[in-house]
Amino acid sequence: MSEIRAIARMFVARETMEGAGVRLHRAFGYSQIPLFDPFLMFDDFRGDEPKDYLAGFPWHPHRGIETVTYMLEGRIEHGDSMGHAGDVPAGGVQWMTAGSGIIHQEMPKPVNGRMGGFQLWVNLPRSHKMMDPRYQEIQADDIPVVMLPGGVSVRVICGEVGGVAGPVKDLMADPEYLDVTLEPDAVFSHPVKPGYMAAAYVFGGAGCFHPDTGDALSNRTMILFGEGGSGISVRALEEGCRFLFFSGIPLREPIAWGGPIVMNTDAEVRQALAEYRNGTFIRG
Repeated sequence: MSEIRAIARMFVARETMEGAGVRLHRAFGYSQIPLFDPFLMFDDFRGDEPKDYLAGFPWHPHRGIETVTYMLEGRIEHGDSMGHAGDVPAGGVQWMTAGSGIIHQEMPKPVNGRMGGFQLWVNLPRSHKMMDPRYQEIQADDIPVVMLPGGVSVRVICGEVGGVAGPVKDLMADPEYLDVTLEPDAVFSHPVKPGYMAAAYVFGGAGCFHPDTGDALSNRTMILFGEGGSGISVRALEEGCRFLFFSGIPLREPIAWGGPIVMNTDAEVRQALAEYRNGTFIRG
C-alpha cells in the first residue's frame, strides 16, 4: 500500500437520549455534516441497564435515507407500515432503505441480560430519495468471516476483504462495512477507493490508526480518515482491538434534515412531514 491515509478528525461518542427514552452514545450526526458524507449519523446503543433501552423507538417515519442496524448482543424487534415484522438477532444486520417512506418501530430486547449494537444512517442520492422501500436482512451465520495472517479476523457485512464479498449488495453509496478484530499487536491494512471517505469506530481494546502516531484510541472513539492515500493501516495494542470500518462515495449534494426525514431541500422536508400528519406519507 503506497500511502496510508492520515487521521483527519477524531470524535468521542457523546451520551444522548433518543426514541422514547433510550440512552445511547452518538459518534457523529447533524453537527458533523458533511464531514462523513455519504453517512449521516452513527449511534452506539450498547446498554447494561434495561431501563436505559427498553422504551425503544416506537412508531416513527423515515424518508430519503437508509438505516443500518448491526447487533452485537440481544436483539431488536421491529415492525413497519408494509406489514413486515421480525427481529435482528445478535450478529445480524438489517439494511433498511426507507426511500419514498416507511413508518416503523424498533424495540431493543435483552438476551441473557445483554443487549447492544449500532445504527448507521446512510444518505440516499437525489435520484433515489423516492425509490421503493426495501430491506436486506442478514443472519449472523450468513456474514462471512475472513481470517487474515497475523491474528486478524474480519466480518464482511458489505464490501470485500481477501476476495470475499459481504452479503449486503446493490447499495447506492457503494459502501464497505466491516467488523474487524485484531489480536494483540496485529496489523490490519485495507485499501480505500480514491475519492471515497473512510472512518473507523473503536468498541473494544485499543489501537493505533496510523503507523506514524502512537496514539492509543479506545472504546467509543470515531476516527475520520483524511483524503488521499490508498488505504488505512491499524495496529492493535497489547489488549487487542475491535472496530467497525466503513467507507463510501460522497454524494456532495445539499442536505435538508428534519428529524427522521433527510431530503435535499427544506421544502421537501416540510412536504414529507405534512404528508405524515395527513396520512399520505406512504406511497402506493
